[in-house]
Amino acid sequence: MKLALHSGYDNKAQASVVWLAINAKFPHTCPAVRYLREAVPGSRILELTINQPLSDLLGEIYENRPAVLGIACYIWNIRLVRDLLAILPDILPDTVIVCGGPEVSYETRAFMQEFPMVDYVVRGEGEECVPQLVDLLERSGFDCKAANGALDRCPVDGIAWHDASGRICEGAAVTVPDLSVLPFPYREDELETLSDRILYYETSRGCPFSCAYCLSCATAGVRFLPLPRVFRDLDRFTKHNVRQVKFVDRTFNANPSHFLPILKYIQALPSACRTNFHFEVAVDYLSEEVMEVLRCLPRGRVQLEIGIQSTNESVLRAVSRVNHWEKIQTNIARLMHFGNMHLHVDLIIGLPGEDMASFRRSFNDVFSLHTDMLQLGFLKFLKGASMMRLVRPYGYRYLSMAPYEVLSSDAMSYGDIRWLHSFEKVFELYYNAGRCRHTVSFLIAGAEGGDAFAFWRKFTDWWERQGFHRIGHSAKSLYGHLFHFARTCCGAGEEELDNLLRYDALTADGGRIRPALLRWTCEDRKTPADRFWRGPVEQVQRYLPDFSFTSWQNLRHRYRLEWFDFDVREAETGALPRRKTILLFDFTKEPVSCCPVSLDERDETE
Repeated sequence: MKLALHSGYDNKAQASVVWLAINAKFPHTCPAVRYLREAVPGSRILELTINQPLSDLLGEIYENRPAVLGIACYIWNIRLVRDLLAILPDILPDTVIVCGGPEVSYETRAFMQEFPMVDYVVRGEGEECVPQLVDLLERSGFDCKAANGALDRCPVDGIAWHDASGRICEGAAVTVPDLSVLPFPYREDELETLSDRILYYETSRGCPFSCAYCLSCATAGVRFLPLPRVFRDLDRFTKHNVRQVKFVDRTFNANPSHFLPILKYIQALPSACRTNFHFEVAVDYLSEEVMEVLRCLPRGRVQLEIGIQSTNESVLRAVSRVNHWEKIQTNIARLMHFGNMHLHVDLIIGLPGEDMASFRRSFNDVFSLHTDMLQLGFLKFLKGASMMRLVRPYGYRYLSMAPYEVLSSDAMSYGDIRWLHSFEKVFELYYNAGRCRHTVSFLIAGAEGGDAFAFWRKFTDWWERQGFHRIGHSAKSLYGHLFHFARTCCGAGEEELDNLLRYDALTADGGRIRPALLRWTCEDRKTPADRFWRGPVEQVQRYLPDFSFTSWQNLRHRYRLEWFDFDVREAETGALPRRKTILLFDFTKEPVSCCPVSLDERDETE
């Protein structure tokens, strides 16, 4: 394939090397293409998203007119990449196409046979082998035939190519043994523009565990960045007030001598630091020293993702995983008590031998931890993962295209899996969105006797009978749906539901939503609330120490007094005490805070 001249092309554009990332969402960033940009001087990156129309993606690629186009292939974008590959030769016939990433590092030969327009595939980590490939292409004038001849004589590990006869040759998949040679992937001049996005970052590669469903253990051992280098990188992020740094280290606390100094460094950052650091940890391996550091962290400085996956020991053994459940419970309870970080836990649906009864127990076990999020994922059969060896023994059927999700097994039918997709969507709209938590707690404790799965199952069945799984829903409408479900299926009283849902609406969604079906108390002139705000400022400062009046509009956006007939703060008991309660909500806090307010008898009864 020889680079041809086209009218309107300048030589600089013709000689370009572009690394393309197609991210799942706009806020995401791709470190892989940035590593390659630094490894290949003069190359550029192009970041797009899977939500853009195919024609827009093609247009963006065409505008760059690359001599070499490298495409990062992941589970979330591979179907779109396949569509692009079918069209790219028609609009850029002379462009050399290179694909890399986990979706093509395995079963490489089959991929190149299906997509003959792909000239090269990078197998494994490309930071060292890709510069060698680009150098070959440049020296051959971007003539693939000449470059392939050089590869035939002197193969490059990590590169797959077509030899002179068209046969596919595969160099062995490679890793970068010394991570200290890797550059910092984010350039100084782009950090300012990326500061409100999620910046992915790694301090290690590999994982000490061998979970069958994961690719992180496909390479032996764990490699680490040197700590001084990590500290310099963190300073670059905080210097630019990056909103969130999401560490992609698969088990961040795998090595305490690496993890603990980083955690202490983050703890010691200035109080004005706004950056949130996201880690994935094995919570049962957190030492007492680590727990003490976590306890002392500033609020919002760190958030933890904790993969539990199942609480059934036989299921975990089948996927070569060990959980220390009592330690998990204890440590999560302590972390939640600290109240200074977001906790996100995971369960996987469809694990070997986990039937509906077992999943119900796992769900209830993990739900009882009351973490900020409980993500329900579906088992995936990733290329290269040892999970593939369990397909036949457990009677698995799964999607043959990305995302390779489970369809059925000998423990769960397709009907079970399909229904659990609806279950997961309902749970996501309410619990994981932080919405209607108090109302749900009240219904679980009362109507369902503490069985959380029974509540969400009943709600999902009702949801599907209404046809709600087929349509979209506004945040405001979700309050009405729960109200009608609880009245018709749980026997909940209208008055209690009104109080609870008003409380939920004011503590979720930033307090911005006021569903019309609820009986909101009035805050117009000559009401007790009006007199509270117009009274002596010292009266308000008893509850809001930093309060100062600016304008009525600003006040209504920032605070609200609401009257309740029950003490809604006791929702988790399942039996609301009838007690006149006045709560003051502060929407300037994250999460929204509230406190009880005492007014004189005259104000309370008016």
